[in-house]
Order: sequence, then structure tokens, then C-alpha cells
Amino acid sequence: MENNFHSGFIAIVGRPNVGKSTFLNRAVGDKIAIMSDKPQTTRNKIQGIYTTDDAQIVFIDTPGIHKPHSRLGDFMVDSALSTLNEVDAVMFMVNATQKRGRGDDFIINRLKDVKKPIYLIINKIDQVHPNHLLEIMDDYRDSLEYKDVFPISALNGNNVPELIQQLIADLPEGPQYYPSDQITDHPERFIAGELIREKVLQFTREEVPHSVAVVVERIRREDDEKVLVQATVIVERKSQKGIIIGKGGKMLRQIGTQARKDIERMLGDKVYLELWVKVQPNWKDKQADLAAFGYKQDDY
Repeated sequence: MENNFHSGFIAIVGRPNVGKSTFLNRAVGDKIAIMSDKPQTTRNKIQGIYTTDDAQIVFIDTPGIHKPHSRLGDFMVDSALSTLNEVDAVMFMVNATQKRGRGDDFIINRLKDVKKPIYLIINKIDQVHPNHLLEIMDDYRDSLEYKDVFPISALNGNNVPELIQQLIADLPEGPQYYPSDQITDHPERFIAGELIREKVLQFTREEVPHSVAVVVERIRREDDEKVLVQATVIVERKSQKGIIIGKGGKMLRQIGTQARKDIERMLGDKVYLELWVKVQPNWKDKQADLAAFGYKQDDY
């Protein structure tokens, strides 16, 4: 029997906080996308690579599409929409626990111009009654011509293997773009920064909004088999700096300890993590700062 290799690029789009990053991490079996219960945590397109003996899917997790309120917001939305006609298929993900809203309709209108197969993915089905699921499917069914509709739980894995198998079957025959053991095309420095930023959001909760960027200044292997990682957490206000450092430096130590564990898992080595906090007023609205902190329009 002839062994035909199927491959392609699939964009994941949806409103903020519908579970795109959770799905990506589930699919590739490792943590490459920042996960938070706060919306708009994914700021750059993160490519996750799923590879088997006969297929490779390169998933592109886009920032949640929302009404932008800053230059950073503009960047995120432009970044998400620019992907759609350059891929082999699009996964439009919606949240089963939320009613279809203006944000979903905004995305649907953009998807009407897309000439690629579109899959409707209804996520978080573990949180709703099956009868409610049928109502959601009916609500969306006529909004676009979908290639297929998949109810899933990205968190628990329900129906995720079946979805991936269907995506593979529908993809064209093609080459293997990345080595079998590679799960992302982003450099270690980018992922390390995202893991630190995730912990900042996780532990500071509502006290520090999304006015946080992380710049990894250095990743260097030390003589004693440890990897030195030095990073700066950028905030917009002095009060945010105080919150992140915490009383006697307690909060910063907690952020550093948990981020270090994730970075060690990624690098497969012991890590010595040094963190600083710096105030840069209104960085989200300054083009030079956005570029300096890794949000470069030409890269995406």
C-alpha cells in the first residue's frame, strides 16, 4: 500500500478566551501557548506542529479577534486576520458556554471572504448540557458554509483525536515541513518569555491588566550544567511594578519559581532564572516599544 504523506497549515481563529491555546497545547502534547482565563493572552501567532508517521499539521494559533483599544490591540487583530487566506484550512472556534455575539458575527463576516475550508469547532462542551449543544449548532449552521462541525473539549480531550484525524484526511498530500520532534517554530527565547508572562497574569490576577510584556535578555549555558535565563518584565505604571514585586519580593519570587519549572521542562535542563521589573509608560501605544518587545509587524 502506498504511504501518502498529508500536510498543511491550519489557522485557529475565534473570540478571546474560547480555548484556542488550550487546544493547541493539547494537540501538540506540550506547552507552547500561554494559557490564562483572562482574554487576549496570545499576542503573536504561535505555530504548533503536530506530526505522525503519515501527516504533519502546522497549527497557527492567532490572537483572539476583538475590538482593539490600542496599537497593540490593532497589531493583534491584524495579525489574526492576515493569516486566513494563506493557510490550507481555518478552524473557527466558539465557546459552548457563551451565546453567539457581535464578536462571533464580526469573525463570520471576515470568514465569508476566505476561500479555504472552514471548520466550526464548538469548544467547552464539557460545561454544557447536550441539548444546549444542538441549539448552538443550529445557531451557527446557516451563518457560513462549513466543511464540518466538531463539538470538543480541548481541556479534557473529548473529540480532539477525531477532529485531528478528520483534518489530516482533508489536507492535501504534501511534504514534511518540520522535523518530527519539533513542536513549534518559535525560538526558545520567545517561549521562555511567554511562560514568564503567563505566570505574571496567573498570580497577579485582576491587579495587573494586560499592560505586561516580557523581554528575555539572555539564555546562556553555564559551566555547571545550568542554563542562565535573564528576563525583564515591562509594565506601564509604578503601582503595577509594586504589585509584581510584592511585599519583600514575595510575588516576584513566586512568579520566578513557577516560570522556572516550565522553562526547565522546555529546555530539559536546570535553569537559573533572574527577573527584573521595569516601568515603561504607555508602551502599548508606542511603535518603537512594541517593536523592541517583540511585536514586529513584518514578522507576522
